[in-house]
Amino acid sequence: MDQHPPKPHDLDAFGSSFLPAGCWARLPPVSTASATKEPEHHRGSLLAMTASAHGRETNLHSAGLVFLLSIPLPHRPALETRLPSPMAPPPKPLHASFLCSLALALLRAGRLSAASHVAAALPAASPPAALLRRLIPALASSGLAAAAVRFRPVPGDPLTINSILRSHCALRSLGPALALLRSSGSVDTVSYNVVISGLAEHGHHGVLAPALLAEMCKRGVPFDTVTVNAALVGLCRNGQVEGAAALAEMMVRGGGIERLDVVGWNALIDGYCKAGDMAAALGTAERMRRQGVGVDVVGYNSLIAGLCRAGEVNAARDMLDTMKADGVEPNVVTYTTFIAECCKRKAIDDAFSLYEEMVRMGVLPDVVTLSALVDGLCRVGRFSEAYALFREMEKIGAAPNHVTYCMLIDSLAKAQRGTESLGLLGEVVSRGVVMDLVMYTALMDWLGKEGKIDEVKDMLRCALADNHTPNGITYTVLIDALCKAGNVDGAEQALLEMEDKSISPNVVTFSSIINGLVKQGLLGKATDYMRKMKERGIDPNVVTYGPVIDGFFKCQGQEAALDVYHEMLCDGVEANKFVVDSLVNGLRKNGKIEEAEAFFRDMNERGMLLDHVNYTTLIDGLFKTGNMAAAFKVGQELTERNLLPDAVVYNVFVNCLCMLGKSKEAESFLKEMQNTGLKPDQVTYNTMIAAQCREGKTAKALKLLNGMKRSSIKPNLITYNTLIAALFESGAVEKAKYCLNEMSSSGFSPTSLTHRRVLEACSQSGRPALILEIHEWMMGAGLCADITVYNTLVRVLCYHGMTRKAAAVLEEMSGRGIAPDTITFNALILGHFKSSHVDNAFATYYQMLHHEVSPNVATFNTILGGLESAGRIGEANKVLNEMKKSGIEPSNLTYDILVTGYAKQNNKVEAMRLYCEMVGKGFLPKVSTYNALISDFAKVGMMSQAKELLNEMEKRGVLPTSCTYDILVSGWSKLRNGNEVRKFLKDMKEKGFSPSKGTINSICRAFSKPGMNWEARRLLKKLYQGAYCCSVLSFRSSQHPVKRYRKLPAEIIPESPDDPSNE
Repeated sequence: MDQHPPKPHDLDAFGSSFLPAGCWARLPPVSTASATKEPEHHRGSLLAMTASAHGRETNLHSAGLVFLLSIPLPHRPALETRLPSPMAPPPKPLHASFLCSLALALLRAGRLSAASHVAAALPAASPPAALLRRLIPALASSGLAAAAVRFRPVPGDPLTINSILRSHCALRSLGPALALLRSSGSVDTVSYNVVISGLAEHGHHGVLAPALLAEMCKRGVPFDTVTVNAALVGLCRNGQVEGAAALAEMMVRGGGIERLDVVGWNALIDGYCKAGDMAAALGTAERMRRQGVGVDVVGYNSLIAGLCRAGEVNAARDMLDTMKADGVEPNVVTYTTFIAECCKRKAIDDAFSLYEEMVRMGVLPDVVTLSALVDGLCRVGRFSEAYALFREMEKIGAAPNHVTYCMLIDSLAKAQRGTESLGLLGEVVSRGVVMDLVMYTALMDWLGKEGKIDEVKDMLRCALADNHTPNGITYTVLIDALCKAGNVDGAEQALLEMEDKSISPNVVTFSSIINGLVKQGLLGKATDYMRKMKERGIDPNVVTYGPVIDGFFKCQGQEAALDVYHEMLCDGVEANKFVVDSLVNGLRKNGKIEEAEAFFRDMNERGMLLDHVNYTTLIDGLFKTGNMAAAFKVGQELTERNLLPDAVVYNVFVNCLCMLGKSKEAESFLKEMQNTGLKPDQVTYNTMIAAQCREGKTAKALKLLNGMKRSSIKPNLITYNTLIAALFESGAVEKAKYCLNEMSSSGFSPTSLTHRRVLEACSQSGRPALILEIHEWMMGAGLCADITVYNTLVRVLCYHGMTRKAAAVLEEMSGRGIAPDTITFNALILGHFKSSHVDNAFATYYQMLHHEVSPNVATFNTILGGLESAGRIGEANKVLNEMKKSGIEPSNLTYDILVTGYAKQNNKVEAMRLYCEMVGKGFLPKVSTYNALISDFAKVGMMSQAKELLNEMEKRGVLPTSCTYDILVSGWSKLRNGNEVRKFLKDMKEKGFSPSKGTINSICRAFSKPGMNWEARRLLKKLYQGAYCCSVLSFRSSQHPVKRYRKLPAEIIPESPDDPSNE
């Protein structure tokens, strides 16, 4: 007998259909020798079976066979293991006729897999054609395609040829099917129909179908309607609807078929509908009627589905009425199409009305109908009803399939109901529901959005273990998950793997990687990927451009972002709401609020439907620039467009008003928010509480906290941190402690932020004794003792000069195994300098080096600042040498300290040398540094040099302060230069500055003359009312005010008393 030698994986496939899962794998390997040595009881059973098969083929009740077939499968003697391996030579003791009879007996018993194994073991020299004529069609019709293709067809027998062709097509082995079709001489119309249908089914129809039709003509094989219909279906599925219509026309005119039947017409209608050409689809239906072929339920369903996909729901309903008028009863597909469309549009009530109508009409829903309703309920957030319907499906005879499970799991996951979705996933496994690639991909997508990247990889491995080949969507989901987890390198590796498997990435794939790169700040690589996309013919869309524009605004500035935006417009891509939000937000952060508002208005005028987020961004920007009127106007526009403000919009108004110090207006917005039915959330209350705390109104803040609790809104850590810090700062220690206890009982442990804010508040309240007490309480309440916490404690203690306690904290840190760092030692050094313990400060520095903690520039600046405050700037060279040894370059602050210190010591040469060195290195001196230098020159009457420093100061963009002018006025007063004094007093007035009391005293001492004190008083009162009043109050307390307060000379008296500028 001729047969193909079986392969090991074929045996596995056949065994899985004959034995329960896993049993075939557990069978022990059997050699040829063991097969030839049958135990006596087995041999008897086989002989009985053979005798029965030869005597009466229809009688399978011989004792041996009945015994064998009655044993449960897990305990049955492994018949297949007793048969010789197909790859080994046939056993000599068993004759071919015996095996043939056994195969026939098994075939009649319905044991097709076992029969195929026995037939495969027959000797190749004596092919039993009678057995193959019965076995091959039986295998093909039973779905055992892999078993059928192991055998060669019987020569001259079209039935076996067609069965094997059908099996090849079922297995997607279209190459062997075509080879067999062309090599066999006994093919008929059915043979070609089978292959053409197989090509159409698996999407390989476009080029081959016309070639096969031409081949049929050459070989003289006639066409029939099935041939034409199969060709039309294949072409339409391949999107070649016009080609299908031309083929149908040619076949009818050429006489290949008499006319197109209803199946052919339906194929054309469905093809046009799926191509979105509803006019052509409706025209085809009309032609169909004119030729006397009525549109059946399949055709109407195609038209209705096409109209629904095109968004023409009313036209679809009209088509349903036409269908009923033509006497065609709608079936389950008709109603399901309408129900699914209603669910997509979230018109769930309409969907259930159709469902009730369907049941009244006697049309029973199937699993697709009910799955659509479950999906619709999930879309509108009615998960409880969706879950209840899901549980009812099995009771009404439409058990949920993998699509239903996938829909529900995906919807629950997107609604952040992960526990329920995981429960359903366990049910999928326990009930043995087939998990296809779609379900695996949906689960990967959900896990990726949850940030569970390891579980995503596990799910992919499970899909591979189930013999699912990942497609482009699967890889895109994996890449997106990796990018969201920050693993851009892994995403790029997945992209390479995807391309190695000849799976083409699409715009979504590239957009995911570009978004991931932008989040990592790798804008250069992101733009490289955009260039690669274009080179491959994949056009970036708005989702691709949006993150890039946003990233450029955040990292590389406005110009680069706008360049990308203009490139997007040049590529014909229109902006969406996200891009508008990125541009408005970016422009207003760059101080271009006018441009941001103009762009927003332009998008509005172009008809873009902007949402709450877009309006909120602009309102926030306008508020933060102080343009309250424009912000309220935009808020009014939001209402006029029927976009009722949501909680986020109100929160922006409340937050901005609070930042501007308008807490009363913010309270009115809070009341309005409540009156409109919106519930304030944590953000609202936290904003209001923070505003009241900033103004020191802790009583109102506590009242808001109570209102928050009454509204069933739980305070969070931000709420408690803000309130506790404010209470400590205001001195309400007991209330603060009560809130600390309440925070702990609510399940919140203090964080390092809580610790810092509370200790700083204790420090500012003038209650330094509380610092250690509160620190100990927080440690007992679960505060994690780390270096940040101890640094805060040391810094606050040192701020109050409590250096001994700070040193004790250092020892406590060592006891807990927490090594002090540079910040710790810097705080201690600063504390010693503030306490005027210069030697202790240096001792701490050497202790720092002993602990092998490297000093930084802040360490040396602290030491230099301490020396400058102690008047020991002369020791600065030692510190600078230490800096040099440590490889640390002086900073701007270093030079500011040095210049100021030497200037205060009247060491003008060194001060100016350091100043020149400072500006030579590109550092910009602070105004205090300039003031120190100017003061140093003013003390010795070098006012020309002081004036030059002022000019240079202004050239470098450093604005003089009131103190600068006080120094200059006092200096010129000592020289009795009235013109310069008057000039600088005028400059002070124009800049909104008033001379200090000391400056006024200097003027009075310098320009006073005997007997003219009341005139001096009058002029000063006119020029500087506020400063004068303060001066008079101080003078009245002195014993001899007249001696100290005399008239100003003519040099500084205004030229005209009527000149308004003199006032």
